[in-house]
Amino acid sequence: MTRVFNFSAGPAALPEPVLRQAAEEMLDWHGSGMSVMEMSHRGKEFIAIASEAEALLRQLLVVPANYKVLFMQGGAIAENAIVPMNLLRGRTGIDFIDTGEWSKKSIKEAKKYAKVNVAASGADTGYTAIPARETWQLDPGAAYVHICSNETIGGVQYHFTPDVGTVPLVADMSSDILSRPVDLSKFGLVYAGAQKNIGPAGLTIVIVREDLLGQPHPMLPSAFDYKTVAENESMYNTPPTYAIYIAGLVFRWLEQQGGLAAMETHNRAKAALLYDFLATTGFYEAPVAKDCRSWMNVPFKLKDEGLDAAFLKGAEAAGMVQLKGHRSVGGMRASIYNAMPLEGVRTLVAYMKDFEARHG
Repeated sequence: MTRVFNFSAGPAALPEPVLRQAAEEMLDWHGSGMSVMEMSHRGKEFIAIASEAEALLRQLLVVPANYKVLFMQGGAIAENAIVPMNLLRGRTGIDFIDTGEWSKKSIKEAKKYAKVNVAASGADTGYTAIPARETWQLDPGAAYVHICSNETIGGVQYHFTPDVGTVPLVADMSSDILSRPVDLSKFGLVYAGAQKNIGPAGLTIVIVREDLLGQPHPMLPSAFDYKTVAENESMYNTPPTYAIYIAGLVFRWLEQQGGLAAMETHNRAKAALLYDFLATTGFYEAPVAKDCRSWMNVPFKLKDEGLDAAFLKGAEAAGMVQLKGHRSVGGMRASIYNAMPLEGVRTLVAYMKDFEARHG
């Protein structure tokens, strides 16, 4: 069996040891005689799996005791509606920082439920930089301030946690959660679709401060009421059981790698290897401002777009897949999440050098 280097933005590569363990346990989880996919979510076996997954996640992220960890469904796109319906809590406005495609999706959805104030936007730079914090025009009466910590499509990432005063800070962390330590006490709520750094598609993680629970929008479905989900320990309805199981295996793998401090070192090294090469060549270009460059998603373009198809075909032949950039920005994109080994980035850089030598 030959494994490729999978640079997909999501669903993304999973750690090979996790896949192997899941394969070994597919038919019989720990002598239960059942696959995890067959278990009742209320049975003792799955309750143990979910409890361990939550405990490991709390440990990795150092989740404060006054925050709830929720295992939900719907992905980050659903949270674009679920968050405002839970967190408006009698207020009418939300502040957004617009840093790219995912921010724009969040803004569009929130407008259905609240008055949206785009407090700052990266549109004037083509979404290649995060607006300087001192330029943000925040509303002190807003229900919360929303950011996307890492724009998967454009490759723009916050390398600081913005101070927004007493207004709760909310972050879509779908594509950089668990890639480095983060002080969750500075956030009111963070959410993340699992399919990039956590596990398979279908699971959404929500971590929310307890004082923000309650007073939901009257039209909010019960299954999406954070207070209801928390009170039922994520078992109000059937959760995405197999995705939670895989997430737990990933959390254990992260712990075995040395936790999030070790992952930060790993991810810094991978990103530096690719960005340092891009700085040496005129054949490729990296559009994102240096202080905002993502460690997770590295967009780049060939100077001659006519070579794009040949580049992708050659990469696939060399065992590297899913390097095509998002249709909204074009070019290439290397998504190098936690599970991407350093050797994968080395292989990519070597191929890029060779392609330039042959076509430059």
